[in-house]
Amino acid sequence: MRTLGMIAAAMAAVVPMTAGAQARADEKAFFDLYKEMVETNTVANVGSCTKAAAQVGARLKAAGYADADITYFSVPDHPQDGGVVAVLKGSDASVKPMLLLGHLDVVEAKRADWQRDPFTLVEENGYYYARGTVDDKAMSAIWADAFVRFKQQNYRPKRTIKLALTCGEETTWAFNGAQWLAQNKPDLIAAEFALNEGGGGLLDAKGKRQLLSVQVGEKAAQNFTLLATNPGGHSSAPTPENAIYELTDAIKAVQGYEFPVKFTDTTRAFFAANATMRGGELGGAITRLLANPEDKAADAIVSRDKVLHSTLRTTCVATLLEAGHAENALPQRATANVNCRIFPGETVDTTLAKLKELAGPKVTVTANQPIRPVAVPPTLDPKIIGPMEAVAKKHFPGVPMLPSMSTGATDGIFLEAIGIPVYGAPGTFLDPDFNGIHGLNERIRVSSLYAARNYLFDLVKAYAG
Repeated sequence: MRTLGMIAAAMAAVVPMTAGAQARADEKAFFDLYKEMVETNTVANVGSCTKAAAQVGARLKAAGYADADITYFSVPDHPQDGGVVAVLKGSDASVKPMLLLGHLDVVEAKRADWQRDPFTLVEENGYYYARGTVDDKAMSAIWADAFVRFKQQNYRPKRTIKLALTCGEETTWAFNGAQWLAQNKPDLIAAEFALNEGGGGLLDAKGKRQLLSVQVGEKAAQNFTLLATNPGGHSSAPTPENAIYELTDAIKAVQGYEFPVKFTDTTRAFFAANATMRGGELGGAITRLLANPEDKAADAIVSRDKVLHSTLRTTCVATLLEAGHAENALPQRATANVNCRIFPGETVDTTLAKLKELAGPKVTVTANQPIRPVAVPPTLDPKIIGPMEAVAKKHFPGVPMLPSMSTGATDGIFLEAIGIPVYGAPGTFLDPDFNGIHGLNERIRVSSLYAARNYLFDLVKAYAG
């Protein structure tokens, strides 16, 4: 969603938000589900995704789903990190299923830092406040609610619809439910395509809709450790061999290196649209870079924007340092964590090789577990993008839609690794500051949540009907 920020100023659609949240009985039922989901703490090693999954399953059962339609899953080592998969069978077995993916876990939120209890849903000034109100319990609740409504309406889709709500998306070290399903239950989630988080919409400061974004591809997040070691000794007799200096030299080499410019079909379309909208020096530089990715002068101009810079290439940055053992001793050990966001199609191994080359022979470089799969970009398939645009014309008339590649990462990468293309669905409009996601006082406009619910419900039907 961060890729939206750079083109916000260029878009000027002035479409008012809709009101009337909870005006219907089904909206009140959705709010109850959403509130329960938000107020269930699902922070890794603190709360329980397994509990949240059971709550969703109970609502599906109450709506009329059979036990055979609902699958709970977890592993003995991580009993609180479970998830749930549900299936609404279609009428035509020759049409491949679709999958709705969401994650139940949330980022930690410390009560002392928040203005309100982060795990109590509070409505103030047209917003819902709490951890997870956006990421990702808005979409997860919308998907679960859609499954309930489908059953209540006796809706029989032509295409089978699957729902997978998982845990572990917000960490690299905890049990990841989407990865586990892909590796252990691929038939359970097998689908022609999946809809996930990562897309959305952007509002201006006054709450007017500016644009919609569909995420088509993402980078792979991977951490690496740089390590320098030395026998050490007394600080009163320093030597040229110093673990901190050697590590510092390696980090500076990483800082000074620019990975080459690359394009996918999605980013090429994204930059082409930006060249037209931006114009001027930046627009001209983008046009030249599209024609010749090795144009260093054009790259320098485009890369002044940090998000455009990241969208063009793999990036690696030092994020953690640890060194030395005493203030009066030469350091025996110095380590740094380097966080890389690897461009689609590039591998962890090739990135590791480049980091080793940059670090030099005195510093060892290793890829941290878990090793992420290669990011496989989906195609700009008109069978997927077309319905998004058509339904958006009904719900958000006059608002343009652009494809984007996330410079972050989602669980979609695990599904793409087994051949399921994943698209970040548009529809959830956020403010220019992205509503405190992963930060303090996370919030979502009430009107935005219900508008997204209506749009995504109709979108799923458009694919499945």
